[in-house]
Amino acid sequence: MPPVLLTGGEDHRPSLLLVTDLAYEARGRRYCDEDIFLASRLRETFDVALCHPREAAALLDRFELALVRNSGPVLHYREAYDAFRARALELRVPVYNPLGGRGDMAGKQYLVEMSAAGLPVIPTVDRAAELPGLPDVPQYAVKPKLGADSVGLRFVTAAEARAELEAAAEGSLLVQPRIGFRHEVSFYFVDHDFQYALYAPDPERRWVLEPYAASAEDLEFARRFIAWNTLDHGIQRVDACRTADGALLLVELEDLNPYLSLDRVGEDVREAFVARLKTSIASLPR
Repeated sequence: MPPVLLTGGEDHRPSLLLVTDLAYEARGRRYCDEDIFLASRLRETFDVALCHPREAAALLDRFELALVRNSGPVLHYREAYDAFRARALELRVPVYNPLGGRGDMAGKQYLVEMSAAGLPVIPTVDRAAELPGLPDVPQYAVKPKLGADSVGLRFVTAAEARAELEAAAEGSLLVQPRIGFRHEVSFYFVDHDFQYALYAPDPERRWVLEPYAASAEDLEFARRFIAWNTLDHGIQRVDACRTADGALLLVELEDLNPYLSLDRVGEDVREAFVARLKTSIASLPR
């Protein structure tokens, strides 16, 4: 039976299950530090408990809300994640981000579809017959559609990319040209509200980030993808690269558990983000 959601007076503190893997080791980032900080601040508004993604389905019926944060690539616990999603829908427990995301939450098929539609993304295909439509470059990136955090990413020649697509299960891999770029930049949103931007001046050091002053054109670019995703609530990170000619191309639309790099922003920006996040979670339809 579904959990009893307490809807008492103004003093009621909703119970929140924060799904995270504090032991996950990410290259260049401290996932655990960010989620320990967020948990400490969310406790100002919610009754918070942390759990590993493999335990989330079993614990969910004790909570009114669930927040998926730095839980690592779903590829490492696919069955547990699917069970969590099914249990949340069964119990009608609101999940943050909501489960209808069309970006990385659903795999990377969206990159293939956006590329075919002519949107400003890195050209992407998932079939060997479509490889001639990609730019002719020395190397291509091959990655699993259900991957994350560079899991399974390889750089190969055109011939090797064709062979991999032909050998893999149909539609399980995607291929992109390995292009040169000036830098990568990420735009962070809560709901549809822009919060801050960070960029990596050195393309070889992706997670050495600095605050970035986004222009009106930059934000127009990022908001195009936020609008495409149609999520009313949630944290989204729009990752892009700045090409040699100055254009932005989408790299990823992170809408499942985007790392926030909160240690790279000023205290005022961090506090504003936390306040906006609390308001957004509390406003989830229940």
